[in-house]
Amino acid sequence: MSLRDMVRFTRWYLRELTGVNEYDRYLDRHRADPHGPLLSRREYERLRIDRQDADPGSRCC
Repeated sequence: MSLRDMVRFTRWYLRELTGVNEYDRYLDRHRADPHGPLLSRREYERLRIDRQDADPGSRCC
């Protein structure tokens, strides 16, 4: 594995871990099936956080 591959993997992993890629997946789904107005990143993150807070599941906080 080259240094470039390691950097690429680390970047991908951190984006997945922090949820940054969620918005990218949302955009892909919206392009494939537009079902309403496109949310900005800020609006999408607010909605995502509100949903997590409403149903925390196994999170402690």
